[in-house]
Amino acid sequence: MFMTTEGLSVGHTIKGVVESTAHLMLASEDIDKFNMFDQLFEEAKAKLERKAKVLDGDGIIGLRFNTEIAEMQVAPKFLVVHAYGTVVKIDQ
Repeated sequence: MFMTTEGLSVGHTIKGVVESTAHLMLASEDIDKFNMFDQLFEEAKAKLERKAKVLDGDGIIGLRFNTEIAEMQVAPKFLVVHAYGTVVKIDQ
């Protein structure tokens, strides 16, 4: 399974669009550990891959990520990564 932020220059069939969201609540002692975004990107990509396999895709093109830090009024912060892309099947 391949993933790219670009298009594809070989013949392919679009199978659909997939999306995924991964999030993590930061404990008060971890409030500034934004490097934890790295694990969320990997989690979001793994979810996309599973969804692409269900659609019988060979890869995902046009992959995009959005990140967000959701703050609650009283306590924790949530790190959120939303990912989406187009599933394609390479033409034989």
